[in-house]
Amino acid sequence: MADDTKPQPIPSVWARRTRQNEQPALSQDAIVREAVVMLDAEGIEALSMRKLAARLNAGATSLYRHVATKDELMELAVDEVFAEVAVPPVGSADWRTAAAEAAASFRATALRHPWLSSVLGQAGLAYLGPNLMSFSNRLAALFVEAGFREPARAIDALFAYVVGMSSTETAWLTTVARSGETEAQFIARLMPAAQQAAQAHENLAEAYAAATTEALDPAAVRDSKFAYGLEAMLDGLALRLPGGPATSGQ
Repeated sequence: MADDTKPQPIPSVWARRTRQNEQPALSQDAIVREAVVMLDAEGIEALSMRKLAARLNAGATSLYRHVATKDELMELAVDEVFAEVAVPPVGSADWRTAAAEAAASFRATALRHPWLSSVLGQAGLAYLGPNLMSFSNRLAALFVEAGFREPARAIDALFAYVVGMSSTETAWLTTVARSGETEAQFIARLMPAAQQAAQAHENLAEAYAAATTEALDPAAVRDSKFAYGLEAMLDGLALRLPGGPATSGQ
């Protein structure tokens, strides 16, 4: 007896055919652009197909003709903002400089779109989007040209750091924004309580004492922390290049 079971469709916008003859007044591109604006301003929790339709002066049913689900919308939104992440072309700089520029560009993009880092692992098959695939391909070209034996693993290690730091930073800045204060004001109000709690721990007490002066320019401190960790990560990756200490004798 023949098996008539049909394979289940892959739940991703990139696995579906794009609808033809879209209405120019309400295209998929227009929907995604407005979704990104809404995500930037109000966050993931506030995004719904109903609210998005209202912002576009359309019915929710009209949106579903272009984007089947909110999950698909998030895949499209992730890919949309990845167009902003710059990767230097091969040959324009050494691999380390180019990788640092790409990492810094991702961080800047994540700070412009605070929801991005937190959804990268949740947005379905977002990595199949054309912008994200282009980003991955360009980054892979840099690491292949540099001579990494396992370029994909090197890239994964680098961006585990970059995404992790960006997630922490955007979460912090979201908390600050909700306070209605500037970052410096928020830290100044928080610091006395933090210092008091750290008094019983010698190393922490010294660290918080030093942080008192840093609070005058918190953005510069965040930049410095990101750069320090990035340099440490790149130092470690450099050891994985052929001929480096980590690969000798293998």
